[in-house]
Formats: sequence, structure tokens, C-alpha cells
Amino acid sequence: MKIDLLFAEIGSTTTVLTAFHFGFKPKVIAQAEHWTTVNEGDVTIGIERALRKIKEQLGEDISWERFAATSSAAGGLKMTVHGLVYDMTVRAAKEAALGAGAVIKYVTAGKMDEFHLKKVESIQPKLILLAGGVDYGESETVIHNAKMLAKLPLDVPIVYAGNVAAAEQVEFILTNAGKKVYVTENVYPRIDYLNVEPTRNVIKEVFAEHIVKAPGMDKIKDMVNYEIIPTPAAVMITTELAYEHFGDCLTIDIGGATTDVDSVTDGSPEIQEMLISPEPFAKRTVEGDLGLYVNAHNVIEMIGEENLRKQFENYDELVKRISPYPATERDEYFISKLAMFCAQQGLRRHAGSKKHLYTPTGRKTIAEGKDLTAVRVIFGTGGFLSRSKHAKEVLESLKHLSKLHPMELLPSEEISLYRDKHYIFAAIGLIASKIDKDIAKQLLEMDVELY
Repeated sequence: MKIDLLFAEIGSTTTVLTAFHFGFKPKVIAQAEHWTTVNEGDVTIGIERALRKIKEQLGEDISWERFAATSSAAGGLKMTVHGLVYDMTVRAAKEAALGAGAVIKYVTAGKMDEFHLKKVESIQPKLILLAGGVDYGESETVIHNAKMLAKLPLDVPIVYAGNVAAAEQVEFILTNAGKKVYVTENVYPRIDYLNVEPTRNVIKEVFAEHIVKAPGMDKIKDMVNYEIIPTPAAVMITTELAYEHFGDCLTIDIGGATTDVDSVTDGSPEIQEMLISPEPFAKRTVEGDLGLYVNAHNVIEMIGEENLRKQFENYDELVKRISPYPATERDEYFISKLAMFCAQQGLRRHAGSKKHLYTPTGRKTIAEGKDLTAVRVIFGTGGFLSRSKHAKEVLESLKHLSKLHPMELLPSEEISLYRDKHYIFAAIGLIASKIDKDIAKQLLEMDVELY
């Protein structure tokens, strides 16, 4: 059988292979999946095994006109942060990492020493953030730390987001040591002022580069007809496409390593008047610490082990058996509790908030961050939200968040919930951007199902 497109979504946990026929009415011919074979040193092994399953489903061999892929197989982006003053550094780093796909594993304040270097080396971060000093303030510490990081025996990109007066010298020190350096604006340019967006954008760029670097990906680059793009970016494109049909909307994608939220909305006129800084019309956040398999331990820690033990008598067994393919109904229900936390936290982190300021003329309410109050449609995608029988319960829980957190700019209870029933949002995004937007629209209309 000859198919029009074979598409692989190579996730951190599973690889999903989908065969598409375009013709007069685009449709999914077959779909199969397998563990992503990162641990076997080659992600193409998982693709080959999924392909065998598709051939078994169809009962015949297949060939394809085009092959395409998206990837998030390298999981979350481990990051260490090094600055001048602990409170300032931690606060700035958390804000910068928020939504950029990074997981902060280690933070230092003040001058680094050999102990700190050994600690960083043991963590094996994929990114280092160097900050410190307000603009044109103290620069000795950040220059010292640059010299220490220059000795680090790791090929790790370093983002410099500190005192602008030291930027040129820091870049010179690190570049001469063979490090890849990204210089951006100071995350803390003056006292009590955070400037995290430029740093966050750089972290997102590094994340986008990192998640397509799983073992064996070079082989896939030779196989595909189009550039491999990060799965979160493809899902963002699908959400933008959905906006054209559904209006203000957002997508929640819960994966094995990350929880991604994509929103397409200008927000409500009322909130727009309160906003103190502009937000993008289409915004994507990648929560690198919220996942159902690779980062399940992070989620359990945030929920609280004791809370889960109260609900599940066989908690220890359930934790050992965490898998993208739950063995029992109880396993799936346990995973649903993690998924509910991921969905709620992912949405809340994505949303902005209102704050009260007290001025000489009285109280004034301001808003900052992404306004989701005009969103009327939420899509659920990813292995859990596309397929689990508990997905509706998880999405339904989002309806109540605005009442529980009235100062946050969350969607109201009047939202419609849809699922990506064929688990093809990433494929639709790639098709829309690389192949044919009209075909992508038809697939989207065929795919989404109202809960």
C-alpha cells in the first residue's frame, strides 16, 4: 500500500507513528506506537517497531510518498544558575526558567569555588545561567564566576544575563575557553526589578535545539522530507490553526517529561486596560518539571507523598509501576492524579494575574502576564489527554480554577472541552506549516471531539 505521509512523533517516553492518506478527504489510515528507544541508543529502533505494528494492522507492506517527524525525545532541560545575591538570583532564575522548558537543578550565590564546579559537573546540566549584579554595579563576582565556569570540563552552552558593564569581558573569558555563549539582557538590571523575558526566550531557543538531539536523530534527519521540528512548536501551530475556527483557545499537552500550554488570545478588553506590559497573542510555555513518566518524581514531590499515600494504600507499588502503558485500572487512576496536577499547574503558570497597588490616590488594580479570561475552548492532547478514560475528569477540573484563584487570569467556567482523539496535533501542525494548510484544517475538524 502506498500512503501519502508517514509521520513520527518522537516523544520522551513513546514514539507514535501515524499513516495519513490525503486524497479527497484526509484521514488517518493506521497508527501504532512503541517505547522511545533512547536507552537503546537509537530512536529509530522505536520507529521501526511501530512501523511493524502498522504493517500488521493493515495486513500488508507499505511505502510512503513523504516522511516527516517532530521530536521532544531529549526530555526536560536541566539547568544550573549562578548569581550574586541568593534571593535575587533564585527569584530571577525561577521566573526565567518558568515556561522555557528548563528544570533548575542547582543554584549558587556569590563567588564560586572548586566544590561548586564539581557539583555542576556531577549534575551534567544542558544549560548554565550566569547572572549577578545590577547594571553598572558590582562586577567582580560575575567575572570571577565566568573564569570558574571557563574551567568546567563540559560542553554546555552558557547564558549570560548579568551586569551589562561586565558582559563584554564575560563573553571574552568564556568564548576563549571554547564555550558557546548567549549574551542577553540582565535579569536583574536594578533593585526590585525583574527583566526575565529576554533570558526566558534564550532558554527556549536552547531547549528547542536540545530536544531534537536524542541518539539516532541524525539517521532520521536523513530519512525525512522536512526539517524535524520540536513537538511543542508543532502543537503551537495547530493551536493557532484552531483559533481560526474556534476563536480564543488553548491547548494542554501533558507528556512524559513536560507539560506544555499553548494559548491564542488577546484576552478581554477589561484586562487589557489593566496590563502593565504587552503579552504575545500566541504564547507557548513548556513546563520542564511537570511530566507523567520522566518527571513523575517531581510531580509527586510537589503534590506531596503523604497526600498520595492517603488516597492509595498500595502507593509504593504504584510508584514502581509508573508507565505510559498502565498495567491496571488502579495504575491509570494514580497517573490521572499526577495528570490533574500537571494540567492545573501548567495552566496556572501560563496565566497572568491581577495585583492591587496602593497609591496616593487610593487602591489601583493592575494585571501582568497572559490573560486567559477570554478563552472559551480548551483542547487536550498528548498520550494521557488523548486516550485515557480519566482525561475528561482532568480537563473538567480546569473549569473551577478561576473561582479558586480569582486574582489569576484564568478561563472562566464557561469553556468547552475537546480532545485530540487521534493524537495527531503535532502532525497537524507540521502539515500546516510544511505541506498544506487546507489539509491540516480538514484533519483538525475530523480529529477534535467535544467532551
